[in-house]
Amino acid sequence: MKDIFAQGLEKGWKVLAAHEQPDSTTLEADVAIVGSGAGGATAAEFLSKAGLRVLLIEEGKLRYQKHFKMDELDAFSSLYQEGTARKTSDGAIAIYQGRTVGGSTTVNWTSTFRTPEQTLAHWTETHGLNGFSKEQMAPWFEERERALNMQKWLVPPNGNNSVLKKGCEALGYSAEVMVRNVNGCWDLGYCGFGCPTNAKQSMLVTSIPSALDRQAVLLSGARVERFHFKADQIQTLECSALDADANLLTGSKIHVRARHFVLAAGAIGSPAVLLRSEAPDPYDTLGKRTFLHPVNSTTATMTEPVKGYEGAPQSVYSDEFLWRDGVAGAAGFKLEVAPVHPGSLAAQEASYGNRLAQRMRELPYTNSMIALQRDGFHEESPGGQVKLRDDGSPVLDYELNDYVWEGLRKAYLTMTEIQFAAGARTVSPVHHDARDYSSWAEARSEIAKLPMAELRAGLFSAHVMGGCVMGEDPRRSVVNSLGEHHQLPNLSILDGSTFPTSIGANPQLSIYGMVAMQASALAKKLT
Repeated sequence: MKDIFAQGLEKGWKVLAAHEQPDSTTLEADVAIVGSGAGGATAAEFLSKAGLRVLLIEEGKLRYQKHFKMDELDAFSSLYQEGTARKTSDGAIAIYQGRTVGGSTTVNWTSTFRTPEQTLAHWTETHGLNGFSKEQMAPWFEERERALNMQKWLVPPNGNNSVLKKGCEALGYSAEVMVRNVNGCWDLGYCGFGCPTNAKQSMLVTSIPSALDRQAVLLSGARVERFHFKADQIQTLECSALDADANLLTGSKIHVRARHFVLAAGAIGSPAVLLRSEAPDPYDTLGKRTFLHPVNSTTATMTEPVKGYEGAPQSVYSDEFLWRDGVAGAAGFKLEVAPVHPGSLAAQEASYGNRLAQRMRELPYTNSMIALQRDGFHEESPGGQVKLRDDGSPVLDYELNDYVWEGLRKAYLTMTEIQFAAGARTVSPVHHDARDYSSWAEARSEIAKLPMAELRAGLFSAHVMGGCVMGEDPRRSVVNSLGEHHQLPNLSILDGSTFPTSIGANPQLSIYGMVAMQASALAKKLT
């Protein structure tokens, strides 16, 4: 196995750790990029190819192939925001985001989709975006698909994914094979803990090495605090150094000067930096319209082992219910499965005692199905708002109203029906008032009675979008269609925080394609 990062370090890549820099260090670049995930790393690749001096700044620690041990405890505590404890302000929805070099691309499940044409049309027609038609975006998606080896997964699905396929086929619902961004995949099933074989074509092994090969500088373990302004220009960026594990502040500061700044810290991190900076926000749009794809799930015990901890985590999906009621109709949802590892299953269900013991005994027979609810397309789906706590850390307020709950209940019913159609012995919605149901008829009756309320239904999301939304009208948006900030000429925001709605699909390719287009335009402007 080729250790890409180890070889790069040996040949002299410019990789800095914040805790090793003297206090009050000043770094300079043509372009300073905050965040090394899908948006930031793609921007770094395109801007460095244009000959610009790029500084890529990451809060998390640099971890690469040798650090990925396929261990849940180690990965969840070291590779995710807030040690996988990030939640909405009321604690009702768990939020999973990467916090490491490569961002969430280092820990995602490799599921790859273009932005649905319904979403692109809605953005164009309702939100007035320029350059986002299906035809205009197709070349950018095609380029990223080639560059990141995105291909339909030809290996037979594991047992966990086969449940979704079998159940949909039995009921006459559509079920398709996923595209995955892997190269030489060992089919291990531990994608969410960092790829130990470098098969996953994350930013960690693709765009970041490409930028470093072109003299970009990577700074890890640096918490971006705020921008400092002079008139309508960003003068400097202030960072706080974190210790060797990128957890605790050292007390040292790092200052960054650049001609242009790119904010790509994600749909919670990017608004937070601007809020801490007291950036211009004349129309009170910053942090608003933040979307999650709220996810609920059902757990089935099958009659034969499905071993959801082995093989590609996601390889089958169904869009049968995603657009069934129209773009602006009832909340639609995408159906997928979740890998079934013991720690994540226990956390997802919040189970304990005898029930937890039973789940662990039945782990090889356990299927976990999930529904990703699209949000932001309906007037009753305004999303949430990123705010700051007293210590300056970000938190997301996210209201769950009747419109959202109706979609979640429908998803519980749909997933349960599919699992029974696939031969499940019992099915249980992940809900504190649910139990194991032994038939579809029983489940249908009982799910209809479940109280749909915060902290009763078990909800999570790994897809956070919006908060710095795009639009050509400054009164309704933070940036324009190229990601250029409406009030700050030397700032671009190039990540999923600019999406005007959720997208209705796993977002990595949407970010890659969008940022490839926007960063190419920025490179021409700066050169």
